[in-house]
Amino acid sequence: MKLSVIIVNYNVQYFLEQALLSVRKAARKVSTEVFVVDNNSVDDSVPMVRDKFPEVTLIANDGNPGFAIANNQAIRASKGEYVLLLNPDTVVEEDTFEKCIQFMDEHPDAGGLGIKMIDGSGKFLPESKRGFPSPFVAFCKTFGLSKIFPKSKTFNHYHLGYLDDDKNHEVEVLAGAFMLLRKSALDKVGLLDEAFFMYGEDIDLSYRLVKGGYKNYYFADSTIIHYKGESTKKGSLNYVRAFYNAMIIFARKHFKGEQASLFVLMLKLAIYFRAFLTLASNFVKKVYLPFIDVFIIGIGLYFLKDFWAVYYFKNPDYYPSSFLYFNVPLYTGIWLLSVYFSGGYDEEYNLRKLSRGLMIGTVLLAAVYGFLDMEYRSSRILILLGALWALISTITLRVFLHFLKYKNFQVGREHTRNLVIVGSKEESNRVLNLIHRAQVQNNFIGTVAPSGVDEPKVYLSDLRQLDEVVNIYKINEIIFCSQDVSSQDIMEWMSSIGPKVDYKIVPKESISIIGSSSKNSAGELYTIDVKYQIDQTGNKRNKRLLDISASVLLLILCVPFLLFVKNKSGFLKNIFLVLFGKRSWVGYQKNNKEEQFGLPKIKAAILYPKDALRTDKINLETVKRLNFLYAKDYTTGNDLDIMAKGFRNLGRQN
Repeated sequence: MKLSVIIVNYNVQYFLEQALLSVRKAARKVSTEVFVVDNNSVDDSVPMVRDKFPEVTLIANDGNPGFAIANNQAIRASKGEYVLLLNPDTVVEEDTFEKCIQFMDEHPDAGGLGIKMIDGSGKFLPESKRGFPSPFVAFCKTFGLSKIFPKSKTFNHYHLGYLDDDKNHEVEVLAGAFMLLRKSALDKVGLLDEAFFMYGEDIDLSYRLVKGGYKNYYFADSTIIHYKGESTKKGSLNYVRAFYNAMIIFARKHFKGEQASLFVLMLKLAIYFRAFLTLASNFVKKVYLPFIDVFIIGIGLYFLKDFWAVYYFKNPDYYPSSFLYFNVPLYTGIWLLSVYFSGGYDEEYNLRKLSRGLMIGTVLLAAVYGFLDMEYRSSRILILLGALWALISTITLRVFLHFLKYKNFQVGREHTRNLVIVGSKEESNRVLNLIHRAQVQNNFIGTVAPSGVDEPKVYLSDLRQLDEVVNIYKINEIIFCSQDVSSQDIMEWMSSIGPKVDYKIVPKESISIIGSSSKNSAGELYTIDVKYQIDQTGNKRNKRLLDISASVLLLILCVPFLLFVKNKSGFLKNIFLVLFGKRSWVGYQKNNKEEQFGLPKIKAAILYPKDALRTDKINLETVKRLNFLYAKDYTTGNDLDIMAKGFRNLGRQN
């Protein structure tokens, strides 16, 4: 056996399907065995592999032991001369394995080999080649010097920016997304260090290979797509913590004395620094628009007060000073809180939600006005004029911001995308049917033939003229049919045309159209990214509001409910736990081995989706599926339904 391919999967079924199809093609000229280690996915990855890839050796774990442990499980069972650790969100070219193994055979000093990687928009991923994170290298990366001087050998040693992306090089660190390893080298230096749960294990193994007398190489004569590059993760505090903690483990393992202490100290400072930047960035993104709204509405009310005092009352001092420190904050606060709870800040260019929030706020102000002391009842006309100003100014602001970002004034409109499909007539029709079923709006321009055009009325052109088609018809999106177009051709065109176009790939006989460059999801039939509704900002807020409202109502009506709930003392305790944010009335059912099955994190729950079924005879797989569907299709109506049907368990203690 020449090659053992190992893929660790966790809840990326459709990416995995495409990766395995590309592996199947690449393995035709190389004696290959393939392992998939699934870390307890809930998205039907396991049955998909069993049904569609019977040649694959499947290891289905009951839990998620982490990346290193899962890879080691398969490495120990492998028989290949070479072992390839491959991410499930990758696509390899048809001759990738053949070229890489030939290179390794010609370089007996090679312990490992990495490869040129591009993301889903065709851009080169700098993590394809990396240097060891010494204290100075880590410092330059942490504090942004590597970005300021991307081609510097001194300041960007982490991503080896001074080395040509299109030439083969000896490097220090291999990327975990594609690590081709000599099995005899693994036998000598050891397998992946299982102290690393995620991140860092590739750096550690690369370092041990070099310490063991081997060389690591970057191979540019073949390319793979890696959909989820590092850049997609860095906005997360979890990423910051996991990545730098992995670096601390690496530093303590491989550095000694003062150098180790200095490195660990710097990495700890980096955690706080990066966490601060992430929090600050996320905070600014959330508050900058409300902050500007407060400013322009407040300024408007100030001038409207003076205008109306002079125009109507003929007295510039008609309104007391309390108007500025009481009425202006009150009016502005109610308007913007109404916009917030209407979802106007969840989608910053949604003018409908903005207008709805301001209208609701105006109605609330009119109601509140009658309860104010006479001293603070400025004038109803100022509320109306202020509402008009708030509407005009906030809409104008969003139109302006939209223009700065998109260079057009089509605020809130769904832009119809010009689409071409590259493939045979039959596959093109199948893809169009998938798009129709997914209810994706687009302007289908036509089909580009994978080879010569025999039917000019059917095809726009052949593949050689794809760039001309993109320019002539102003194409926004290209879908490649992998049955008809080689992975090599797909990647060459992605790199050639660049990120101005969104790219997707439809595997043979698959019901998924896969791509990561589009910011809009239209369902699993179109993109594999599962969008959990429970993780959406508006639904998070609505769920918390429902918890508070239900708790207050149950507290008021607790006496009649106490007659029906099973655990009366637990019921009263749960009301206050939910009210103070320690619990939620409805959520996932937990298991001893796993808490939330890889789903978005929410508060521990009192009731579960199964409570709506009024039965306890449910196995673990059904519980996982119910939790998955609850998160994916969440609405507050689902919570109300579960609470209504499972009210006898409102006193449940977990």
